[in-house]
Amino acid sequence: MTQSSTGFPLRCRCGYVYGAAQQVTPRAGFRFVCYCRDCQAFARFLGRPDVLDAAGGTDIFQMPTGRVKLIGGIDAVRCVHISRTVFRWYCSCCRTPIGNTAGPGFPVIGLIHSFMDHDGDGRPRDVVLGAPLCRLHEHSATGRLASNAPPPPSLRVSALRTTRILAWWLRGLGHPNPFFNEQTKAPISSPEEINDGGAHAPPLP
Repeated sequence: MTQSSTGFPLRCRCGYVYGAAQQVTPRAGFRFVCYCRDCQAFARFLGRPDVLDAAGGTDIFQMPTGRVKLIGGIDAVRCVHISRTVFRWYCSCCRTPIGNTAGPGFPVIGLIHSFMDHDGDGRPRDVVLGAPLCRLHEHSATGRLASNAPPPPSLRVSALRTTRILAWWLRGLGHPNPFFNEQTKAPISSPEEINDGGAHAPPLP
């Protein structure tokens, strides 16, 4: 099943939590690999080392929160704080990470690759999203980076990300936000505070 009017399929490992994302293309988002300690701590908390690459990186696709819809299993969606500025969402049913957001007013979710159903979509990740544009926080990598690892962020790539986020904000693409109540702005699940010890990376959902 390829992406259609129903959107790109989103699904946890056991299938209980599922949804769809609209307009998933390389030009409609921003793909990168993050090696920060908080992303690694999130994988450890979930008991999901398979989410990380060999050097401790997480493959993330940033897109507007308003283009993501959770359809089933919402009662199993949970979140944690490792650093207070980032909400890290996961499925309690099978410990699948969903993605990272800031507060209800910030129009970005960083979808983690494990929640994007490329098998259901039928196309390779590089075809759907394009290659990762950069890597972040490589100083926290837990191993040697692969020879084909994406490059550090250039000024052009940083400007591209900033421009896209600003455009999403101005176009109101942060709403509706599936992770926060539209009226009260409260998260749909109260975040659990996780103290992993050690320094945290600069906030980047």
